[in-house]
Amino acid sequence: MNHHRHFRPLRPRSALGQSLENMSRDVTAFTGSSWAFAVAAVVIIAWLLSGPIFHYSDTWQLVINTGTTIVTFLMVFLIQRSQNKDSLALQLKLNEIVAALAGASNRLIDIEDLTEQELRALHEHYKVLADMARRGIDLKESHSVEEAMVRHATKTGTHNRVVISPAASPGKDETGPGPR
Repeated sequence: MNHHRHFRPLRPRSALGQSLENMSRDVTAFTGSSWAFAVAAVVIIAWLLSGPIFHYSDTWQLVINTGTTIVTFLMVFLIQRSQNKDSLALQLKLNEIVAALAGASNRLIDIEDLTEQELRALHEHYKVLADMARRGIDLKESHSVEEAMVRHATKTGTHNRVVISPAASPGKDETGPGPR
């Protein structure tokens, strides 16, 4: 089953898209700074000090409520953009590590595209791996679910229930459980 997302090009094609990306990157960098916090604190202090001048009127309260609502609304999109970018970068780094490590299961590349049910099933496999590692002498002995199953089968004498299948990528051997 193919769950790959279709990502847009890294750079927007239009001048407007590039301008929006540059602006959102700059605003994101500024809003995460100490200066942004200082500006927000000054705005709040100025608003509080202006209360007696405006007799704490409904309009005075509406100004701060409207301002904070607008800022919050815009920040939601900036935060989501930043998290999406960070998450994608992290996934790419992890994919590179998984692809480069001999003995690592290439099934973990792009794992973020699996459904929640598929992730739960894979989690159960890794719980088995963790249990087998806890029972073993050397915790570094197993590197993947497949490798762990082969070693476990060898240790327990049930090797006929494990088959070796072709690797997902050239040069890597992956194994899988046999029929139960």
